Amino acid sequence: MEFFKRTPTIDFLGKRRYTYVISAALMVGSILLVALRGLNLGIDFTGGVVVEVSYPEVADHDRAREALQAAGYPEAQVQAIGSSRDLMVRVMAPEGQNVNEIGTRVQEALRGLDPDVQVRRTDVVGPQVGKDLTEQGGLALLFTFIGILMYVGFRFEKKMAAGTVLAATHDPIVILGFFAATQLTFDLSVLAAVLAVIGYSINDTVVVFDRVREVFLGTRKGSPFQMLNLAVNETLSRTLMTSFSVLFVVVSLYLFGGEALQGFSIAIIVGVLIGTYSSIFVAASLAYDMKLKPQDLMDIKKSDPELDALP
Repeated sequence: MEFFKRTPTIDFLGKRRYTYVISAALMVGSILLVALRGLNLGIDFTGGVVVEVSYPEVADHDRAREALQAAGYPEAQVQAIGSSRDLMVRVMAPEGQNVNEIGTRVQEALRGLDPDVQVRRTDVVGPQVGKDLTEQGGLALLFTFIGILMYVGFRFEKKMAAGTVLAATHDPIVILGFFAATQLTFDLSVLAAVLAVIGYSINDTVVVFDRVREVFLGTRKGSPFQMLNLAVNETLSRTLMTSFSVLFVVVSLYLFGGEALQGFSIAIIVGVLIGTYSSIFVAASLAYDMKLKPQDLMDIKKSDPELDALP
């Protein structure tokens, strides 16, 4: 299946100065947002209690917040999930308080509004567990990039490998900046989405660079600029079809998957969009500015002193 009937002839590399500016602005802005505003870490990382309840009638958010404030939790987050009768309450664990006691007090505060309220789910994460998960999440990101460096180091010539790694680094930074800007909850499911996006972006870039290698070795005429543009255009149909297929699934998850999957879905949506952009506009442009040429992809034949000595 093809997205275009004929191979397009878009001058992607000719626009690279503009895309570099866009990418630099996104990365610098994202880093500043994470540094200044920080991420709204979920209970997975901070420790605390999540309680989901269902009322027999329409739930009153304001009264629920007032009841939690009276119970000593003024920063509790109250939000609707599913129907108008269902609520989810997130309470961070104050220093020195037992998380199990917090869960019990939250349930009692909510039952004070209506004794017929049903507790559907209670998740408790201790502060030490949250700390351990934070460290393990950071290690997961670190080892992911180490694995990427090892893979592309063996898979590609060094200039193409550098473009692949830089494009892959670009994407998770922008996702983190998006979550810092929106202050959506960053939990383990979002971290899993970030790791998935890194793999998606690498795969997309590998496809582009595989085509670059084929064009470079199979085309005798044309400059590196023309051949890189040709390779990106020839893979554009595949790139867009893959992106739209993934977006169809994750947008459906966001709309119909419920509250638990919304953070994961949004992270994948942002990641697919920015990953597609980096594969098309960033990776090949970086390889070109690193002076990639057909000779870089050819096998170097070592000279044999005995053969060289023959007349």
